[in-house]
Order: sequence, then C-alpha cells, then structure tokens
Amino acid sequence: MAAAEVAQALSRPLSCLQEPDCGRAARLRALEAIRAQVQERPLSAAVVQEVFGAQLLRPLARCLAGDAAERCRELALQLLCHGLSHGDRPGEALPVLLPALAQRLCPPQGAEPSEELRLGLVQLLGLLLRRCGASMVPYLSEVIRILQATLLDSYAEVRRESCRCATACAQAMPEHFHMQSESLIKPLMQTISHQHYRVRVDVIQATGTVIQYGNGKSVDDVLSHLAQRLFDEIPKVRHAVTAVVGEWLLHLRDRYSYFHKLIPLLLGSFTDEIPENMKLACTYWEKIGLQWEKENEEDLKDKMDFSVPPSRYPKGVARPGLGCRELVSRNLSKILPGLCHDITDWVESTRIKASQLLYTLLLHAEDHITQHMELLLRTLYQACLDEESSVVKNCVKAAELIGTFVSPKVWMTLITSAFGRTPKPSCLMVLSAVIWGSPKEILQPHVTELGNTLSQAAVCQPSEEALYMEQLLCCVQALIEVCQEDCKEISLQLMKVLVTVMATPCAQHLKEKVEEAMSSLAEVQRLDSFVDLYKQHIIQLMEWLSVSCDGWTCYSPEVLQFDVIATHSGPVIGEALNSFILILKTCLQPNKDPQMRLKLFTVLSELLQRASETVDSQGLFPSHLETLVKHVLAPNLQWHAGRTAAAIRTAAVSCLGALVCSQMLSPQEILKVKDELMPQIIAAMDEDSKITRLMACRIVGVLIKTCGRHFDEDKFTKTYTEVLKCLDDASCDVRLAAAHALTSWFQCLKDSDVKSGMENHIEFLYQELLVHLDDPDENTQNAILEVLKEGSVLHPDLLVREIGAVVHKHRTPAYCNQLLRHIQSAPEPGS
Repeated sequence: MAAAEVAQALSRPLSCLQEPDCGRAARLRALEAIRAQVQERPLSAAVVQEVFGAQLLRPLARCLAGDAAERCRELALQLLCHGLSHGDRPGEALPVLLPALAQRLCPPQGAEPSEELRLGLVQLLGLLLRRCGASMVPYLSEVIRILQATLLDSYAEVRRESCRCATACAQAMPEHFHMQSESLIKPLMQTISHQHYRVRVDVIQATGTVIQYGNGKSVDDVLSHLAQRLFDEIPKVRHAVTAVVGEWLLHLRDRYSYFHKLIPLLLGSFTDEIPENMKLACTYWEKIGLQWEKENEEDLKDKMDFSVPPSRYPKGVARPGLGCRELVSRNLSKILPGLCHDITDWVESTRIKASQLLYTLLLHAEDHITQHMELLLRTLYQACLDEESSVVKNCVKAAELIGTFVSPKVWMTLITSAFGRTPKPSCLMVLSAVIWGSPKEILQPHVTELGNTLSQAAVCQPSEEALYMEQLLCCVQALIEVCQEDCKEISLQLMKVLVTVMATPCAQHLKEKVEEAMSSLAEVQRLDSFVDLYKQHIIQLMEWLSVSCDGWTCYSPEVLQFDVIATHSGPVIGEALNSFILILKTCLQPNKDPQMRLKLFTVLSELLQRASETVDSQGLFPSHLETLVKHVLAPNLQWHAGRTAAAIRTAAVSCLGALVCSQMLSPQEILKVKDELMPQIIAAMDEDSKITRLMACRIVGVLIKTCGRHFDEDKFTKTYTEVLKCLDDASCDVRLAAAHALTSWFQCLKDSDVKSGMENHIEFLYQELLVHLDDPDENTQNAILEVLKEGSVLHPDLLVREIGAVVHKHRTPAYCNQLLRHIQSAPEPGS
C-alpha cells in the first residue's frame, strides 16, 4: 500500500520531468517534490526498490545524463544514490546507470563540467561496485573505461575516489578482474607522481590491490614508479609503498617470480628516517621470512637443525631469521648487479639509498657474499670515492661485513690484486674497513702477509695524495686495534708504513695521528713509548733506506723517510751511526743531486744543534768525526759556480758550525781535523752569503781558540790576514764575529813560541784595528776595543806609538784615550 501511495504522489512530478518542453524551474520543482516523497519519508527497502525500479530510475538517469541544469543533475544524483543505498536489488539499475555514467564521465561523448558532480558520479560508481559485487561482471569493460578517464581527472578528489573505485572493482570481481586489470596500470602510473600527497598515497594503495587481484605481470610496469616513491619527501607515501610491497611479498600469486624485484623495495625502508616506516618494513619482512620458511621447510630442514651462527656478528644488530637470510641469499645474484649500478648513479639520493640497501643485503647474505666478491669490491672501490659522505659511510659499513663473513684468504687475494694495478685511496679505505670487521682469531694467520703488503713501496709510496695517506694510516690503525699483540710479528713493516706517512709532505696534518698509532703499536708490545719502538727497529730501518741510497734524488721518498727517522727517533739515532754516516757519505758527494744534498744538510744541521739528544746520545759521534769532515763536509765546501752550489756550501758551513760550536768535540778531536778544515773555512769567509761568512768567522774563532797554540808563524799570518778582511764586511754580525776571532788570535799568540817573530805583523794589525775603531756600529767598536786591549799585552809601547799617530784623526778619540788608560794601568810584562 505504501508503494502505491508513493507512486501516486510521484505521478505528477514524473510526468512533468518527462514533458519535452518542461522548463528548468519546473524540472527543479519536480525533482524537489520527488525528494520530499522518497528521501524525506521513512520507506522500507522493498518500497524504495519498487518505486525506484518501476518509476524513478530511468527519468533520473536521463536527467543525470542530459539535463542542462547543474542543480537538476545534482538532485538526480542524490536521488539515485539514495535509491541504490536503500533499495534491496541495486543490480537491476546497472543496465540504465552505467551507460549514463559513461556518457557523463568518458570522452568523447562529453564530460561533466562540474568538479563536485564528477566526484559525485564517481562516488555513485563506487556505491554500485560495493553493493552489486559480482553482478558488475557484464559491465566490467564499461567500469574500466570510466576509471581510465577519471583516474586522470583534473580534480584531485576525483582521482582519489577513482582509486577507491579501482580497489572496489578488483575486490568485487576477483575472478574476472585480472583480464582487464592491465588497462588501469597506465593511468595509475600517470597519477602516481601527482602533486597532492594524498592522491599519491591512494594511487599506491590502489595499484597494490589492482595487481594483487589482477595480472601479476603488471609488477614490472609499476616497479620503477614505486621505487621512486621510496624517495618521496612525505612519510605517508613511503609508508604506503612499504605496505603494498609487503602485501605483495606475502600474498601475490606470482610472488616467487618477483622476489628479486620486490625484496629491494621492502628492505629499502629499513633505513627510512621515520621509525614507524622502519618498524612496518621490519614487521612485514619478518612475516615474509617466516612464511617462506614454512613453505620451504623440507629444503631448510638441515639448516634449521644444524646451522651454526657466525663466530662474530656486528654489535647491536639482531640477526635476521633463517627465512629472511635465505630469501636474500637466493636472490642476491639477481639483485646485486642493478644495485651496484645504482650506487654509482648520477642522482645523489639514489646513491645514498642504494648504499644503505647494500649494507642490509650483505647483513642478510652473510657468507654467501663470497661468490659475489669481485663485483662487490669493484663497486665499493668506486663508491668510496663518492663526494657524498653518507654514501662513503654506508659503503665502509658494508665493507666491514665482508671482513665479518668472508674468509681472509678470499678477500686478501682480491684486494691485493687491486694494489697490483693503480692503487687508489678507496682500495685502502675498503681494506681498512674489512680489517675492522674481521675477527682477530681469523685474521691472525694472515697478519704477516697483510703487513708485508702494506709496506711494499708499490702500496705505501705510489701517491702523495693526502687522502691516500689517510687511508693508509687507517689500515695500520685497524690492524693494531684488531690484532693487538699479534702485531708484534709485523711491527717493523708497520713502522715502515708509519714513517712513510709521516714523511709525505701533504700528510703533515696527520703527524699527531701517526704518533698515536706508533704509541698504540708500542703499547700492544708492552713498550713504554714510540721511542722504544724506534730503538727496537732502528738498525733495520736504516738498512731499509741504505739499500737504495746511492740512487736517491730530491724526488725520492726515501730522503723524507730518512729525515723522519733521523729527527723523530730522538736519542735512538745515536745507536745507528754506522748506517747514518754511511748514508750521508754516499748521498752527499758533489756528483749527487744538489737539491737532495741541501735537504740532507738541513737534517744534519738540525741534529747537530741538539747533538747530545740525537746523534751523540751514546757519546759515539766523535769517533765518526774524521769520516764526516773528510768525506762529507770538506768535499761540499769546495767552491763551484752557481747559486745552488753556494747554497750547498752555506749548508755545509752551517753543519760544521753546529758541530764545532756545540762543545761536543774535545780539543784533541778538533785538532785532528783542523788541517783539513782550515783552508776551506778561510775560503768560505769570502762567500757572497752573509750566513756563510758569519758561520765561517765563528768557526775560525773556535779553531783559533782551540788549536791556535799549535799554529806556526805561517798559519798565524794567514789566519789573521783573512779574518782582518772581514772587519770591512757590510754585516755588523760578521764584523763582530771577526773581532771575537782576532781576540782569540791574540790570546793564542801571547802563549805561542812564534810571537817574537810576529812583531811586524802585530804592528800592522794594530794599525788596521785602530782604523776600525771608527766603525759606524757601536757594538763593533766595543768589540775592536776589546781586541786591542787583548793585543796590547804583546807590544804596549808599539801600540801607544800607533795610537799617538792616529788619535787626532779619529771621530771617536774617546776609544783611543780609553785604550791608553788600559795600557798604562796594565802591569809590566814579567812583573
């Protein structure tokens, strides 16, 4: 009875709707009247169904599909939704509604201009899919055609609702959907990068369902798009990708065929910056591993019963389950080539993600890494040179896992063969990481081979690049830290490496770290300091260098290594003087490279200035004096043309000055070499270099003071003549040194047997010295005054006469008067 009443009440508005000439206002009133009768009255589902199916469906569908008034179409849509929601046989409306929806939503017939109405139409389609279920099968092609259009709609909300419809379609017709599912993949992938993140999330979820219920072959078409969404800046988008991939790995019918493609996507979320995403990925992965383990229980029986865990495992890391490990191990050969390519990709974010994934994969693969070592190492060598520090950091962590899981026999052979080619810093970086990751007990049998490899010249001397030296030092530090007392076997080899690093000019900033490494090496051998380490190896280190010293040039790294050993070993160098002097004798011959000789003379001069703390720490250096003077210093004091030759003479004179002035040598030892040195030093007083002249004057002063009493008349004469010339030197310092030398000359002559035959020379010397009392430098004047006071003891009357002859010519007669008073106050000779 209720249906008849409603039908009677609807007869007039329906007839109005069906009139061709019915105006917009009339249609609107008719629709409002229908809504009042149907929507605003409490009707049962049967009544609603009878009214809609018999009377309202077709007029409302026509209005929806073709009415020019937007408000009319809107009311028609609302009424249809109400009828489908409350009727008990919605499937009967499909033949009428789906063509209307297609007409309004699919080009080329036309498209609904109103965004809100398009959204409502798609929502109506979703309602049909949810309520009708399998009844939609005959209309599947029509639904797919509608979704292909609406998935690309300009209105974001329409796209989102279309994604929900695609999901509902797949779930409503699972047995037939797979035949049409591929048609939705293209529009979904065109929408997956939409600017609204909510759209991207819905597309990803819809894609998961479409492929889950559809054709599994479509996985290949969507993988690259999903991989890109793992880089999405919105965490919810990445969360959606993780969930979809996890579901596929658990439930996709063809999942075994796609494990190698899907596993990287899921494991990529292990390093997501959002903990929730990481946890989701870990949860899915654990379930996937357990499911696979259960499905393959027979194959894994032996491993489940008898597998032995690794002797060492990364700290703070939980070991994945057997199923997870097996899944990675069995698919690693398919995953690794593409991953290694991505690690060297031009996009920074791709390289970072790939390097993070590499670590995760190797952690699962464990000893199965071995069969992929060549590709892995080749990739790591390249990736460790990356400009992005996080890529390098991840690759170093991955290399540590090689040390943890792979036998040293395998990785040593491969890494050392890389050194046979052009060694790169990245090779050393990988090696140090592998050593860090290796268990001590497994590495111990290979320690000697490692030490020998690192100390080879081809490995530790091929480059002066700072980064190379840093990584070489890291290798030594890793060996010491991991092997501890086992490093005693290779202590000498490691010292050679450390000396090489310290000797490299570009690695001076590493000096403190090298000293720390030396101290650590000494500590593991229970030595007090690195000085004791030098003491332990000084002979072998010097022999190591002396083998090649005959061919050294200024470019030879051995020159710098010799410098480090000689200056850094402190007092220990005094215990290896035989080798030390032999190297100097060989390398400081006049026919050797000039720049190298300059460098070695600098080293020698530095040592001689602290002789008691270095070369003479054992008191043995004087025994090598004759060799040093005759075969090292004297040949380099000989005059040769050119600036370089002059610089070498200056360096040689400086060394001799440091030697003679250090008070290390006794008078007897100086006396042995004076005849060899005196002519050379006197000649050096005429050099162009101020430093050379100054040092020569000081050396002559020391030689006179020490050996002057043994001079004969001829030597006294030659000596004062040359020293006197230096009083005309342009340098005040040289003139002062010459004055001090003449003071010593007078002191020695006073006690000499030849002074009686030197009167004429003394008179000449008085005359010249009185002239130099007018020196413009006050200090020099005072020094010459002291010389004359010292010399006045020999012939005071003669000096008084000379003073009287020149006192009226002096600019500073006060000095002459002071000298006269000194002579007068001096006691008579012999009194």
